Amino acid sequence: MQILAQLIVSGISVGMVYGVIAFGYQLTFSTSKTLNFGQGEALMLGALVGLTTINFLIGHAIATLPAFLLMLPVVLAFGLLQGAVVEFFGVRQAVKAKSDAGWIMATIALGVVFKNMAENIWGHDALRFPSPLPEAALSFGGVRVQPMEIAIVVGALLLMVAVEVFNRKSIYGKAVVATANDRDAAGLMGIDTRLVIMFSYALSSMTAAFAGVLVAPVTLTGATMGAVLGLKAFAVAIIGGLSSGVGVVVGGLILGVVENLTGFYISTGYKDVPGLLLLLLVLSLKPAGLFGAAAIKKV
Repeated sequence: MQILAQLIVSGISVGMVYGVIAFGYQLTFSTSKTLNFGQGEALMLGALVGLTTINFLIGHAIATLPAFLLMLPVVLAFGLLQGAVVEFFGVRQAVKAKSDAGWIMATIALGVVFKNMAENIWGHDALRFPSPLPEAALSFGGVRVQPMEIAIVVGALLLMVAVEVFNRKSIYGKAVVATANDRDAAGLMGIDTRLVIMFSYALSSMTAAFAGVLVAPVTLTGATMGAVLGLKAFAVAIIGGLSSGVGVVVGGLILGVVENLTGFYISTGYKDVPGLLLLLLVLSLKPAGLFGAAAIKKV
């Protein structure tokens, strides 16, 4: 029983990372019905920019935790900028021309470009990201938890809650919600929907960049770290439902826990199989996702 609890706790921290990235998918889909298939690269760039920033600060005799906190605004600003670039160069014209293939290929292409840039700037080798918290595990009833795993869960929840509060309470956030509900009607009411879509992409990449610096201290950082995480987060978004913010969080938790249980009780070689099977099952039985609402088109 203790082993099961340990696996569930570890799976929750991994699942929250999936959930944050999937939350970014949900942000862009709600406003433009498009997705950034370079979301994993946004996570990777956020981690590498964060690593460079924190090493610079530590080199100036700033302790690791204060350096990590000072680094966060830099990474968040970078994520916002990177997302705006993706929307402007990769999505805007495709959305205007109502081309599905256009934005898919453009975001994939930009992801490859960002990955190659990262390899040329930071190299091909995996790099160690200094942990801002002690690495000694804490024990709760026999279940051992690393402080950084707690920080991942808390940080992910705080970011998603902050974005939701912004969308519900601020005038700019309400413009995002209005565009998500009906883009044409929002445009007729004077809302610049192109700017709103760019902002949703900026927020999406910002959440991915934040996820990057959350997960980096418990993994190795490198140009290839985002590919698998981005793909799994996409599966999470489909499982939970692209129209539901709560759904992507629940989907992330489900996938993180199931992966851990499969890797321990069956084999690490089959760790990725249950998530894919769950994805196929959801697509077969409930294509809108576990928490998604089916779209009704009027003709």
